[in-house]
Amino acid sequence: MPPQLNDGSSWCDAQGWGPVNENGISLAPCFQNTAVLGATALIASIAFLVRGVHLKRHGRAHGLGHILVYWPQQIAIVVAIGALIAHLWSASAGGISTSFAFGFLLVAWVLAIRLNRLESIYEIRSSNVLFFFELYSVLATAVTLYSLHHNDEISDGSLRYFHAYFYAINAVFVFEALPRGSTRVQRQSDANSHDKANLFSQLTFHYMQSIVNLGYKRSLTIDDIKILPKESETQHGYDQLNTQWEAHKKDIQAHNKKADADHQRSPSLIRVIGKAFFGPLATMVFIRVSASMLRFLLPVLIEQIMIYIESDKSEDELPKARGVILALGMLTISLAVSLLTSQFFKREAELGLEIRNALVSMIYRKALILSPGSRKSSSTGAITNHMSNDAEKWLNDIVWALGWIDVPLEILIAVAMLYRIIGWSVFCGLFVIVLITPTQTWVGEFFDKTRDAKAEAMDSRVLLMTEILSNIKTIKLYGYESGFKTKVEAFRDKEIALLRKSGVVMSFLSIVFTCLPLFIAFVSFAVYATVGGPNFTPGIMNAQVVFVSLSLFGLLQHPLGSMPNVTESTVSLRVSTRRIQKFLLREELDPSAVQRDPILPKDPKVPVIQITDATFAWASENPSVADKDDSDGEEEEEEEMQADETTSLLRTERAESSAPALVDINVYIARGQLTAVVGRVGQGKSSLLSAIIGDMYKRQGSVKIYGSVAYVSQQAWICNATVRDNIIFGKPFDQERYDRVLFASGLLPDLEILAAGDMTEIGERGINLSGGQKQRVSLARAAYQDADVYLMDDPLSAVDAHVDQHLWEHLIGPKGLLKDKTRLLVTHGISHLEHVDHILVVKEGHITEAGHYKQLMTAKKGFYQLIKDFSVSHRKKRKNSSAIAVAADADTVAGASSSVGSDEDETRTVVSSQKGDKKDDNGEDADGELVKDEEAHAGIVGWDTFKVYCEAMSWDIFAVTLVMFVIWEAFQLSVPLWLEHWMSVMDMTDHSVTYFLVVYAVLVLVYIMIDVLLTYVAFVIACVRASVVLHENVLARVLRLPMAFFDVTPQGRVLNRFSSDIGEIDEVVPESFISLLTCFSNFLGTLMLLTLATPAFVFTIPAIALVYMIIQNYYIRTSSNLRRLDSVNKSPLYQHFSESLNGLSSIRAMNIKDRFIDENAARSNKSATATYASMMINRWLNVRMEALTSVAVFCAALLAVLNKETISPSMAGLALSSTSTLAYNVIWTLRSYCDLCSDLISVERVHEYSNKRTEAPASTGVRLPENWPQHGRIVFKNYSTRYREGLDLVLKDVSFEVKPSEKVGIVGRTGAGKSSLTLALFRIVEAANSYWARASAQRSEGSAIEEEFEISEAVGGDGGVIEIDGVDISTLGLKDLRQHLSIIPQEPTLFAGTVRENLDPLNELSDTELWQALERAHLKAHIASLNGGLSFEVSQNGENFSVGQRSLICLARALLRKTKILVLDEATAAVDVETDELIQKTIRTEFKDRTILTIAHRIKTVMDSDKILVLEKGKVEEFDDPKKLMKAKGGLFYSLAHQAGEA
Repeated sequence: MPPQLNDGSSWCDAQGWGPVNENGISLAPCFQNTAVLGATALIASIAFLVRGVHLKRHGRAHGLGHILVYWPQQIAIVVAIGALIAHLWSASAGGISTSFAFGFLLVAWVLAIRLNRLESIYEIRSSNVLFFFELYSVLATAVTLYSLHHNDEISDGSLRYFHAYFYAINAVFVFEALPRGSTRVQRQSDANSHDKANLFSQLTFHYMQSIVNLGYKRSLTIDDIKILPKESETQHGYDQLNTQWEAHKKDIQAHNKKADADHQRSPSLIRVIGKAFFGPLATMVFIRVSASMLRFLLPVLIEQIMIYIESDKSEDELPKARGVILALGMLTISLAVSLLTSQFFKREAELGLEIRNALVSMIYRKALILSPGSRKSSSTGAITNHMSNDAEKWLNDIVWALGWIDVPLEILIAVAMLYRIIGWSVFCGLFVIVLITPTQTWVGEFFDKTRDAKAEAMDSRVLLMTEILSNIKTIKLYGYESGFKTKVEAFRDKEIALLRKSGVVMSFLSIVFTCLPLFIAFVSFAVYATVGGPNFTPGIMNAQVVFVSLSLFGLLQHPLGSMPNVTESTVSLRVSTRRIQKFLLREELDPSAVQRDPILPKDPKVPVIQITDATFAWASENPSVADKDDSDGEEEEEEEMQADETTSLLRTERAESSAPALVDINVYIARGQLTAVVGRVGQGKSSLLSAIIGDMYKRQGSVKIYGSVAYVSQQAWICNATVRDNIIFGKPFDQERYDRVLFASGLLPDLEILAAGDMTEIGERGINLSGGQKQRVSLARAAYQDADVYLMDDPLSAVDAHVDQHLWEHLIGPKGLLKDKTRLLVTHGISHLEHVDHILVVKEGHITEAGHYKQLMTAKKGFYQLIKDFSVSHRKKRKNSSAIAVAADADTVAGASSSVGSDEDETRTVVSSQKGDKKDDNGEDADGELVKDEEAHAGIVGWDTFKVYCEAMSWDIFAVTLVMFVIWEAFQLSVPLWLEHWMSVMDMTDHSVTYFLVVYAVLVLVYIMIDVLLTYVAFVIACVRASVVLHENVLARVLRLPMAFFDVTPQGRVLNRFSSDIGEIDEVVPESFISLLTCFSNFLGTLMLLTLATPAFVFTIPAIALVYMIIQNYYIRTSSNLRRLDSVNKSPLYQHFSESLNGLSSIRAMNIKDRFIDENAARSNKSATATYASMMINRWLNVRMEALTSVAVFCAALLAVLNKETISPSMAGLALSSTSTLAYNVIWTLRSYCDLCSDLISVERVHEYSNKRTEAPASTGVRLPENWPQHGRIVFKNYSTRYREGLDLVLKDVSFEVKPSEKVGIVGRTGAGKSSLTLALFRIVEAANSYWARASAQRSEGSAIEEEFEISEAVGGDGGVIEIDGVDISTLGLKDLRQHLSIIPQEPTLFAGTVRENLDPLNELSDTELWQALERAHLKAHIASLNGGLSFEVSQNGENFSVGQRSLICLARALLRKTKILVLDEATAAVDVETDELIQKTIRTEFKDRTILTIAHRIKTVMDSDKILVLEKGKVEEFDDPKKLMKAKGGLFYSLAHQAGEA
């Protein structure tokens, strides 16, 4: 160190503290020793001690040994210590500051040796603490050496040891910074690349480089980007947040118990989030504040450079080294701000993902335990919206919400610095901010209301789209597309109106925020130039004052411009969090309602199901009925608190349906007993099972279940997985048990013909299985669980009679696989009742009879009457029954399921009827994969997609927008150029200050007006129009896509287009589009100013531009890849969520919530990984681009310094002040371009579905005869069809004729082609190789079916024809055809809305007609008893009606459609025999003059038909009068009738 001039008793030498030396180009020794070396060494020593203690206490040794560079690094540290001691020994005595500095340096390096050893033992990567200290030491020592070399009193000989020290610590730093990916320690570690990266790699995001390189070469997969930090994983975030949330709720409850009514408090989720993640939030705030403060050092350096340039014109010329140092200072500060800002955004991404994942997990877990009332008011669409939009806000908006800390700080610093330059005049400018402050409150309230309203409209639209997609086949069969399209558009119009409203407000707000810095600068300069000097004299206007102030006003633009985003995002975050909070506070299932004991009682005589004096309801507990206990106080308060958070809809529904569904229930089921539950439709049979599994409110009594439970729902729940996975369902695979279950479930013949056997993938909602197959898979799943108790809700209603018999004999019945299990079977059938152990008869919510079959028959009450009137088999002898059973069993095994057609279920349109290696474009492979992973297109979004977006907004509007941006930038540049002109001619002109100020004011005002108009045109006119057009196109196209598309496309994938993709097109794409044009305009303007000021700068542009292009090329390819991966990996998360909600009862009953929660977490983590990688690639870009921009700024400053003799101070000031925004403009130009490319993926995805091939047009222009069809004659001529191109035929050369008003029953075994015939009649499937079959095949995109075509083109092919009253239906439009046919489908479908809307979606009929139809459908009394009658609200999927009641409403629909042809597709499969008889009577009377085609499981249903059509393997086997067919003892129909007990 330098020798001190004093005796060492004082802290500093004669030069004092400094910090700058007398020569002006080096640091003072005292400042150097104290601040640069000593203080940092002291802080480092403390940090080393803390880190060491932490590792000893909490570290876990990896046991992989030391890395290769460990010992060289330790040796280098020892050498550094030795050199430091030698330097101290050889140096002259100095002040106390010297001892302070080098003493703590020695301590720090000694501690570094110990810490380095601990880090090597416990960590696989380099130490952040050591890395930072070593890097700082290298830089600080370099600065110290520079200062010492410029100290004339220091000899070179005394510095040789200090040089040795410098070289040694350089070696230490190199060893610390060396990449360790190839070392044995990291190779054997399972940590991801992020967790292996050292501090330098994390600061510069170099750990992303391998992903960038890979993404440049090929398309990325999710397995290529495993970089998600452990802290951002779902389980970590959930544990942290949920613990705080539960504690917070308890605290609120405790407070509310003690407080009076006026001081009650509600839980606050946003406060809990702040508390749970306070540490990361505080770190982010510290980093952001540090970056903000450093950013304001740049104007100080600009001021010093201008002083340096002006010194050339004075006697006190400063040395050139000072100018170079100032330019280097700008480079250093720019780099530091860049690194800090990138680290802030990195931590924001990690924290945002952690909070999002935690919220998603909490929402999912909450959805699994919602009470019935809460479930009604929280639709699947709304809950999915909480996950896809509300939770996502924390990822996107937290960065802006934190702006409430740094925005005021930056404004405060800027004002203080401006006050130093222009005095009190700055407050006149800032007074403008005071004037517009009230606007903030209004803006907040406006956006709060707008966000709420838009979220509500979006919820409604997404819910409606969910229903449409779930029931698309029903909508197509009825021809309701136009009605539902109108409904969707009505909700969409509300969203668009709110978007436009927001856009108009934002246009005028640009005056307040975007133009505010310019206006403030004008007001400040105007006041300063006129009365801003001492004693209100004119202030001195010079280049230094103007351009340093301009740079500060430029920096003010960020905080002031951020205010709208900060306000809007904070409001958005608050609204979304409040919506999630409301959901999390909804009422839950009472876990104590059902006592579950997983172990069977030791005494086998103890009933395993015990229900005592119980009353159950679907509505919340009525105080008058409630069974209150001593603990009700706290629960009531919590329930009241939760009730306040629920919607009015929930309260209304509770009030409307407060009556209990089951009353005074006493049921005791013995171990191993088979109990049947019978009763009419809507009497409470299914409710009894729901009560047992805890899905209903228990108002009084007790329920207890022993042992494990398996549940089979009435409508089979199938997961999107392989057949095997659906059956074993998370259990260990046991081949022997698996084979037994497959045989007992009757699935072996089906598996033989599936493409990949039991490894065939089942599509979403089981779309490639028939109804019977789905139910058998559901039964097989339950059987494989090997549970103690089986609850089965009418599983036999969906299967044919012979399959029914097989399942009874081998699975459910007294001799079946489950014979030793306790079984509770709800059934509408009566054929097996005499073989069960116990029967419960349910009527009007009461158990009216209970006992064995013989006992109930002897009692001759309601059960006896039911059997007497409707049973055929009870009159037959048991011997005959046994014979039938044996025959049926033999036939079933021989091939009852010999082909997989979907004739038990209208939704079956996929599986090929035989094995083969064919592969459909959208469908099932030979490997059994049906639903392909959603394709993530390679490369960047091309010009074609941008062209689509521009066409949507129209090219004319796009051109107008571009011209306006050019004009806008011209006026923006005119303001600083005018100021430069003013400063340069100020001393040589006769014009007054007023002249310059007036021109200045005119330029500012014109710029403001153009800015408002530009924002309005770009957003409200251009971008909103694009959103409208794109949504209209995709909606119209999706509703017209063929059913084959929906069969192989998961609902979540389609819904994603209408939720998140349309949401991005509404809000994100416009922001990127406008941001790109804005930043690019500013970037070009800044380059023009720099080139004008320093012409030599133009020579640096090519080199910098080349590097820019290389980085951009790598970035765009990888970024687009990652954005697509991000989007694609969200769909499985939503799909799994929707799937879970559909199977909620099964999940609860089987107590497998934990497994589904784990699966949700895994999918959430996968989605988060893709999102994190997509965000980090932006950070990778920013660091590199900002580094290059910093070099450009350094070049501009250096050129100004080196050419100070030729450059004017005003022009230098203009150039340097513009550099303060250059980095922002460059980065955001490229970022906005890349973001737009990435955001346009949403446009690409929506356009993809807007461009798919549709089914035939709604109308073809063919003129139909009046009142067609007048007679109802149906003729099939050599008709063949397949479900999709590439699959085998399911109907083969079918020919038959149905005469007018003839009643034809269609029968056949599973897969014979029964429902395929129906689909062909409605043209859901087209004739094989026909024009329409080829035209609608989804082979390629961009090929829509034209509305205009030649009729001759539609006729032909080898698929045959179908004629109705002599008209070839292939020549008709689908609307013309389908609206002249009626159908009652197998699965009765109801939509959310009123009963009136369900009966008449197109609003064409009067209430009188609706009531008449309900009366004829035997539903008038029930609908009239409901609150509102026809206006009664139907829940989603008709959940507040039984399946039988839904069937009757579908019957009423058919009655209202007065057509000559009616198709009954197994319409009575889900109703009891008595209701079935009523329906059949109604059909015989009301449809007596119509042609009726009936497909039914029960042969009895079609025995009174005029003719029977018997299908086998897609061909017509028999077609004749049923009496004649019954006489043919060797015929197929006789065989089927014999199996069903009708022969």
